[in-house]
Amino acid sequence: MFRAVALRAAGVLALLALWWAVAAAHLWPPVFVPSPGAVWHQLVQTSTVHDGQRGYAGHLLAEHLAASLRRILLGSLYGVAGGVALGLLIGLVPTVRALLGPLVTFVRTLPPLAYFSLLIIWFGIDETPKTVLLLVAALPPVAVATADAVRGVHADYLHAARSLGAPRWRVPLSVVLPSALPEVMTGVRVAVGVAYTTVVAAETVNGVPGIGGMIRDAQRYNQSDVVVLGLLVIGASGLLIDAALQLAERRLAPWRGRS
Repeated sequence: MFRAVALRAAGVLALLALWWAVAAAHLWPPVFVPSPGAVWHQLVQTSTVHDGQRGYAGHLLAEHLAASLRRILLGSLYGVAGGVALGLLIGLVPTVRALLGPLVTFVRTLPPLAYFSLLIIWFGIDETPKTVLLLVAALPPVAVATADAVRGVHADYLHAARSLGAPRWRVPLSVVLPSALPEVMTGVRVAVGVAYTTVVAAETVNGVPGIGGMIRDAQRYNQSDVVVLGLLVIGASGLLIDAALQLAERRLAPWRGRS
């Protein structure tokens, strides 16, 4: 355990050293490669009130992050719930699989910006199109993982449940879904990752407060140090959430990886 932590820390320090060396060598202008010191300065500036200015665009960095996390949480929750339900139907009902399977694949291949403009036309520029965008981005990975896992459930489990008198309507929730849970959790992790990569697109319109909105606003003014700060915040928070999901997976499906 200690060795793994030490290796990860050494990797991070090596990347920081390389970043500092490239910035110090002035191979590219600071607007292209901001120094670690400039990014740290922006971290302090965006996290405090200074010279009468509150954070960035009137919001502290923590408030930007909280707004983005709230959107990601809502979109991911809706996407996971819909994806599990849809995946069960696709995996258990051949007719539904034939009808909706291609549609899920079609949506999964679309880049978020391709349909975000349409969502804005339908729902306006408030929070609804952002949440719907993250929902649509998160749903297909969960649906595909659930459907594949459901179809892979051993038939002996189903026969045993029915022979013990389990009603047909209880088998999907009491037998099929628990058996498929490890693969479903993998789909959930993928879905949350997709939602994270989509949040910048979701916050391109009226996205302040929000980390993605902050990045987009800073990009307009060539504030690359703020852009890099936003990317680092998204990446670090994403790592923490993925670690929490892995912990939940170990608690909910402790048998995974064991014979």
